Amino acid sequence: MKLFEYQAKEVFAEVGVPVPKSELIYHIKELDAAIESVGLPCVLKSQVLRGGRGKAGLIQVVKTIDEAREKARALFNSEHQVRKILVEQAIDIKKEIYLSITVDPESAKALIIACADGGVEIETLAVEAPEKIVKEYVDLDRGLSPFQVKNILFRLGLSGDVFKQTAQVITRLYTAFRTYDAELIEINPLFITADDKVIAGDGKLNIDDGSMHRQKGYEQTREYFDTDAEYEAALEGIPYLQFDGDISLMCAGAGLTTTVYDLIHYAGGTVANYLEFGGPNYKKAVRAMELCLKNRCKVILIVTFGTIARADVMAEGIAEAIERLKPRVPIITCIRGTNEEKAVEILKGAGLEPLFDTEQAVQQAVDICKGRA
Repeated sequence: MKLFEYQAKEVFAEVGVPVPKSELIYHIKELDAAIESVGLPCVLKSQVLRGGRGKAGLIQVVKTIDEAREKARALFNSEHQVRKILVEQAIDIKKEIYLSITVDPESAKALIIACADGGVEIETLAVEAPEKIVKEYVDLDRGLSPFQVKNILFRLGLSGDVFKQTAQVITRLYTAFRTYDAELIEINPLFITADDKVIAGDGKLNIDDGSMHRQKGYEQTREYFDTDAEYEAALEGIPYLQFDGDISLMCAGAGLTTTVYDLIHYAGGTVANYLEFGGPNYKKAVRAMELCLKNRCKVILIVTFGTIARADVMAEGIAEAIERLKPRVPIITCIRGTNEEKAVEILKGAGLEPLFDTEQAVQQAVDICKGRA
């Protein structure tokens, strides 16, 4: 679960990471009071769950109340569905630093990433100037040690009081990372002000979905999702990823899904969405297909291979979904596994032609999208 910036900063303040003075507003009528509290100049920061807000014009620095009213009104009325704006104190910045903590799956450790060049896209920097990125791996059982914090700070070239303040920020950020079961916690940029104060200029916090039962303060409402399908899938407990292509993909298992996704790409096709049809979801065919049909897809491709998730049960669900939903797009199936013979019989009874070769199924889906079938 991705939190909004204002929520991440509430967590930062809770663990003692300095943040700018700010007020959250939900309507233009609340702006004047917020500015009176925060002061001018200030920054209007749209609270939307997307990157590149600055490039998209969703963050605006304003110097007067009239300018603030004009910019805030434009943000609330923009196509980006801005429902909240964080009115934040403007900071006199001398330097910016990048700082984040995530989980490294290969080492099964926490990974602290830092860079003396803040305010940049770390993915781009990793390609263009990887030598600038500082990495420190932290054993999750042992925790973060003071010498590791010092290793990071020395490599960033910090010294004096800024060194001490940033050390506290790293230590406290790690506390938040563990307390909130984070997959990612990030400050980009971490400001060093003209008077050598260290302040979190931005904030990201992604909580592991599997730990939400421990994080009681956050509810997954519609505003946390880009589409209705993503939101409804989350409520159903169905893993779902939204893309913008043509093929709606119902697939069982992450490994098989990755392979199918690559095959679609190699064949010249594009994916509209991925929906996990395996595991505990293989009996949810009707709901799964209903979610897929919320996309503007040209075909639904169902590829599974399972032993526990029975092929005949999946096929029965697909037949029921076709009967109830009467899908507007073709459906291609390649369902292999336990009780496969029965599944073939059921699918044929539903008017489908079962396929047994994944590459053939993918090519047929792509051909439909390209108008070749």
